Amino acid sequence: MMNFLRNSKIAAGLLVFLRVYIGYQWMVAGYGKITGGQFDASGYLQGAVAASGGDNPAVQAWWGTFLEAVALPNAELFTFLVMWGELLVGMALILGIFTNFSALMGITMNFAFLFSGTVSTNAQMVLITVFIIAAGANAGKYGLDRWVIPFLKERTTIIKKRKQDKEVAAA
Repeated sequence: MMNFLRNSKIAAGLLVFLRVYIGYQWMVAGYGKITGGQFDASGYLQGAVAASGGDNPAVQAWWGTFLEAVALPNAELFTFLVMWGELLVGMALILGIFTNFSALMGITMNFAFLFSGTVSTNAQMVLITVFIIAAGANAGKYGLDRWVIPFLKERTTIIKKRKQDKEVAAA
């Protein structure tokens, strides 16, 4: 299965559909929050903190403590990160640029939402994103990663070589 995901052209083609689907979901969510002008994460965070207490908590206590101690005091930052994170992850997945990193950031947001008690489509998005991450470079084969990643590898190799040459010359 892993060999198929990581090396198959057929898998790369199927991953395009999964990548674009997930990317579209993220992009639309982020764009709506940015252009709507009404999004403020503080209410959501307060609700998640409240759901971490009581007889039947829907949010684990450790996560509620994190939200109360870290996220709520920085709700403005988290509002910004969620809006722009969703938009940028979505655009990157659609374009197939920095696909693995984008998928990792997307799954991180999904887990944060799941930990906070949201069900919605987050579990489905996590499952699809696992396939994208497991596929590695093949997930971006039919996207901008096809050109960007080799270019960056070449540039960093040249920079490393120049640095090594300078160190040898200085020694």
